Amino acid sequence: MLKAGEAFTDVREFSRARAKPLAPEDRRDAILDAVLPLLREKGRDVSSRQLAEAAGVAEGTLFRAFGDKETLIAAAIERIFDHTPLWASLRAIDTADPFERKLETVVVLLRGHLQHIVAAVMALRIEERHPGPDPEDRQLALILRDVFADDIDRFAVPLDVVADYVRMVAFASALPLMPNFGDDVLSGLVARGILLPDPLEGQFR
Repeated sequence: MLKAGEAFTDVREFSRARAKPLAPEDRRDAILDAVLPLLREKGRDVSSRQLAEAAGVAEGTLFRAFGDKETLIAAAIERIFDHTPLWASLRAIDTADPFERKLETVVVLLRGHLQHIVAAVMALRIEERHPGPDPEDRQLALILRDVFADDIDRFAVPLDVVADYVRMVAFASALPLMPNFGDDVLSGLVARGILLPDPLEGQFR
């Protein structure tokens, strides 16, 4: 293995050591990551050349990876509707944080995820897909059960309803032309709907 200081002794060997080609699946993933912002901006009217430029590859590389533009767009749609990264981010929330901070983080993550989906649905004119985590999918509720494990006694509603409240507020705030409320305002709105009132302070616990 050559070190940077040895590059000039054998340029070709150094270049081969540094420029390792990506595996086909890794290349596809890298291309998708690079073109998603462009697809959300321009939709299906984007050209293959623009996609290649966004990915920093030649058009030939684009076609070798995906075959044609429509296949790339189809793969991008699957990536856009993949909630796995969202679930991972939610699971990474520090459960030792105060409830208010955890709730705001949940709202921020879910809202951002849904904003990207809504933008793609509109730009790509997607009609056959639900624009957010399926209400029948209990993954969100199961994750929130762990995130709020120390706060369950403060809830006035079941955990499934907590998940529905968070999903509803995050989705509504992700829609275009909606008021741009701050994340603290949105999480406060959710808190008022899910927490028991504190009888001593007249506020929510």
